[in-house]
Amino acid sequence: MKSQAKRIAILVEDQYQVLEVWYPYLRLREENIEVQFIGTGTKETYGSKEGYPVKAHAAIDKVYTKDFDGVIIPGGFAPDFMRRNPKMAQFIKQIHDEGKVVGSICHGGWMLVSAGILKGRKATCFFAIKDDMIAAGANYVDEEVVVDKNLITSRKPEDLTAFMVEIIRFVKRCL
Repeated sequence: MKSQAKRIAILVEDQYQVLEVWYPYLRLREENIEVQFIGTGTKETYGSKEGYPVKAHAAIDKVYTKDFDGVIIPGGFAPDFMRRNPKMAQFIKQIHDEGKVVGSICHGGWMLVSAGILKGRKATCFFAIKDDMIAAGANYVDEEVVVDKNLITSRKPEDLTAFMVEIIRFVKRCL
């Protein structure tokens, strides 16, 4: 019996960190994992901090968690815009509660705070938001990648290799 193809959502909004969107996208595609960029719905194309565009495949209010095997939340300043849309946080919480992978890097941790999934969980993030993570109940550690069940977190672009190794390992284990 052949397994169904896996599909991961990468959340996007303006001011995203370019490597934290495109490196996961390319690595997942190399592993034959389908990727969809999911935006807040404010527009069709979002610009990185440097202006590099990403076209969303769909808006958050048009997608369902049943159609995805996980979500990746990139950093930059995009999470500050994402968290203004409650459906983004609800999507992350539901993916999490379904036992699917939730990956967050850098300032993506802000979305974990908004989703309310950090209490008692071991996690990392960009150092500037560690107080927010701790206040939300996370057991913060300063490591390149932290795996706590289905929650996988990293600190910064330099950690992307370790981050994606763990994301791919989790997704493939669930094949």
